[in-house]
Amino acid sequence: MDERQLRILRELGELGSVTAVAEALLVTPSAISQQLRLLQRSLPVPLTERDGRRLVLTDAGQALAGAAVEVETALARARHAVEEFVDRPDGEVSVAAFHSAAAAFFPLLLRALAGPGHPALALADEDVVQDDFPRLTREYDLVLAHRLDHAPPWPRTVTVTTLLREPLDVALPVGHPLAAKRRLTPADVADEPWITVHDGFPVMATIEAIAAAAGRRLRLAHRINEFAVAAEAVAAGGGLALMPRWTTRPHPALVLRPLAGVQAHRHIDALHRPERAARRAVRTVLTELRRAARTIRVRDDQDAPPDA
Repeated sequence: MDERQLRILRELGELGSVTAVAEALLVTPSAISQQLRLLQRSLPVPLTERDGRRLVLTDAGQALAGAAVEVETALARARHAVEEFVDRPDGEVSVAAFHSAAAAFFPLLLRALAGPGHPALALADEDVVQDDFPRLTREYDLVLAHRLDHAPPWPRTVTVTTLLREPLDVALPVGHPLAAKRRLTPADVADEPWITVHDGFPVMATIEAIAAAAGRRLRLAHRINEFAVAAEAVAAGGGLALMPRWTTRPHPALVLRPLAGVQAHRHIDALHRPERAARRAVRTVLTELRRAARTIRVRDDQDAPPDA
């Protein structure tokens, strides 16, 4: 049995005929009869009987029709609860982000959505290999993920909002001989030691592209995923590194230089399952993420080196 069949039984008890029920529910009498037959098959006792030309409810039918009132009431309460949940402006929204995006976006979100009447944020850092970002949408309402320009697109199971297409620059110590150049090429940097991410993370593909363009393998001296830690290693003379232009904090001992000759950009995307956006609070946070992306670009692009 289902909700519609129970409602038909209830209406039959009140209206007294299949034709009247059909008119009330705006369907054909044959459709009403079919639903009554399906309901009857699921129960071991008769629900209706003939009383002259009228179809009336048996005692069992009347008992079930009474229960149908309780079912419809409970379902109405449930629908109302869902509608309230979906439309709540201050509902909880969980957001996950890889480390550099978290450092750039989370403070802006927290400031913009502080106080009553705004979504309640639940923030988490999740730095995973690129293929694992879509899986995180099972656990979080919104997931900030990164991929390179030439990487495969995200699967169709998630909805994608691109927040930034961010250049990746070469980070080197202020006193490094290459710091005097406004723009670097793969040949310029191919003989330098490199500090780069672990295999499977998006930036590694750009390192491989530099090696291919230069025609020789790069010397990967250190493997560090966290850009803040990599920056300290670069400042200490450990090698060069690729750094996002807008989402990492400037380091006083480093300079960033654009890289020519390879595609050195990454997308920062907000991923979510389509049904998550039915909630007003999730849509509010997504709008604020777009606004934060514009702030990050305007704020950090003023002093950035020319794009490659």
